[in-house]
Amino acid sequence: MSKVKQPNSWLKPVAIAIAALAGSGTLAACNTTKALQKDTAAQNIQQNANSQSDVNLAAPMPHKAVVYQVFTRLYGNTNTTNKPWGTIDENGVGKFSDFTQAALQDIKSLGVTHIWYTGVPHHAVINDYSQYGISQDDPDVVKGRAGSPYAVKDYYSVNPDLANDPAKRLEEFESLITRTHNNGMKVLIDIVPNHVARDYQSLAKPEGVVDFGENDDTSVTYAKNNNFYYIQGGSFTVPASQNGYQPLGGDAHPLSDGKFAENPAKWTGNGSRLAQPDANDWYETVKINYGVKPDGSHDFPALPKGFEKKGAAAHYAFWSQQDSSAIPDSWVKFKQITQYWLAKGVDGFRFDMAEMVPVEFWSYLNSNIKHTNPNAFLLAEVYNPTLYRDYIHLGKMDYLYDKVDLYDTLKDIMHDKKSTAAIASVQHKVLDIEEHMLHFLENHDEQRIASPDFGGKAENALPAMVVSTLLSRAPTLLYFGQDVGEAGAENAGFGQPTRTSIFDYIGVPAHQRWMNNGKFDGGQSTESEKALRSYYQTLMNLSHSASALKGDYVELDSLQRQLATKGYNDKTFTFARFDEQQQLIVASNFSTTKGANFTISVPNTLVQQWKLNQQGDIAMVDLLSNKQITHLTIDDAGKGAITVSLKPLESLVLELQR
Repeated sequence: MSKVKQPNSWLKPVAIAIAALAGSGTLAACNTTKALQKDTAAQNIQQNANSQSDVNLAAPMPHKAVVYQVFTRLYGNTNTTNKPWGTIDENGVGKFSDFTQAALQDIKSLGVTHIWYTGVPHHAVINDYSQYGISQDDPDVVKGRAGSPYAVKDYYSVNPDLANDPAKRLEEFESLITRTHNNGMKVLIDIVPNHVARDYQSLAKPEGVVDFGENDDTSVTYAKNNNFYYIQGGSFTVPASQNGYQPLGGDAHPLSDGKFAENPAKWTGNGSRLAQPDANDWYETVKINYGVKPDGSHDFPALPKGFEKKGAAAHYAFWSQQDSSAIPDSWVKFKQITQYWLAKGVDGFRFDMAEMVPVEFWSYLNSNIKHTNPNAFLLAEVYNPTLYRDYIHLGKMDYLYDKVDLYDTLKDIMHDKKSTAAIASVQHKVLDIEEHMLHFLENHDEQRIASPDFGGKAENALPAMVVSTLLSRAPTLLYFGQDVGEAGAENAGFGQPTRTSIFDYIGVPAHQRWMNNGKFDGGQSTESEKALRSYYQTLMNLSHSASALKGDYVELDSLQRQLATKGYNDKTFTFARFDEQQQLIVASNFSTTKGANFTISVPNTLVQQWKLNQQGDIAMVDLLSNKQITHLTIDDAGKGAITVSLKPLESLVLELQR
């Protein structure tokens, strides 16, 4: 995309709000004939794969994506009752239909390229939908009243809570896919391959598809083509209550009796092999068997050496050449599921707890997804840094969470536990894969920034958000409500404050104020909420419109520390982003109380890369305020200097004016 040089229409209405924030310090015939056909097809696939570059790794999008995560059940809910353990009638629920043209355009205004609709596949819920042929779910193995979106009950249908007419729930979601596409954005949904709900049963599965566990041999703990692991000689027992916990907050329910029939018991989702899992285990789910034996050894083909350097087409060719008996049944089931949703128009998937599933499965699944849709967006929840490269290069993931390094580091800096110098260190660790490490400061698993345990105020995270968004070529994830400072303060029932509950029917107050009964105009928002929203609009739109952000990164922080730059401290951070068309210097002040005045030293190596041959001053415009703030001065030795003055919590994105 073209570089940002002149004022843009989306910048003009927000410049005043940004200035106010900064200034206040708020801011996937015969057997022989069949075999020959298979071999010929495999050869054709392999020839096609070999024609591609061996270094074609999981390819990111051609621009910096912005992913907007919406918790679909909560997004359009206008009910403000917020009663702990409230029913759907008491506390309300959002619907697919709440994503109107106005809502989708409002989301698009944040620079969003992909909407991750969280909680769409039909998961266990407490509401009675038996008139639609849906079995009732037992509160003893459901977390919260609304249920966890990660206890999927039917992968070929959608949550009936989200439909105006539950009988037409799938049609309503298909309509939402179309509306999202018509508004210029792509659709992501969750796939949870590690586990399913304890009472998985699909009403909507296509002809030829068999339910998880339907053909399992339950007389053995493990068999390659069993979908679950079984505890021989033991029946499932509901976990013992802890801290006075009662399902549904103690409300009566015909199935709430402390029992759930499952014999033999299955391993629990997080790997517990106890017939009675602990209350802190994922007891509402059962673990999927991927051909991993109880001793950890594998019952499936290994990828050949060197496949970390091959693209998705070569991986697809490899798995296509394997005899069908070599592929565990669970692998095939998830291929069927992802292909089903791709055919519905879904553009990609967010894979829950991907590191709990073998990387060879991901090679199989993702190469099949990419064969169907080469541009599919594949995002994985992986927290172990030692596994990052395997899941990208072997597992063919496009993006992984950058949680334990960047997110945790930024949070520690905000809590005065680390110096900003740590940012350069953690980014250096992933420089070879930086474009694959998705950045975020909020999602459904993490505390809200504005909660007292994180930032206390949403504005306190703005420097972290600028750094997180602009540091690399990877996408940025924005969680709904983050852009208006939602604090997640409600006592929802199963879900507790600081995180907006994913288990309960609840309202999201700051988001509701912005939503303004479906107008999406901030009509009930406070001035600080509107200013925050404007800042996010500017930053997110900048993140994929500035060509420099697709280019190179050079950290300037360590140089300032080596030179003991006056005014530069453990709350300041600087770096450069550039390509041939645009050169940027980003400077941020994380302090909530103190300004920072210093001169950024720019090494002559960078000046040479930028082809700045003349001495003297070159103007620099701050793209967050659209004002000329300072200039780059080049001395006779070819070194550069930029004098900046940062208010508390202020960031500058300085563009060189050539």
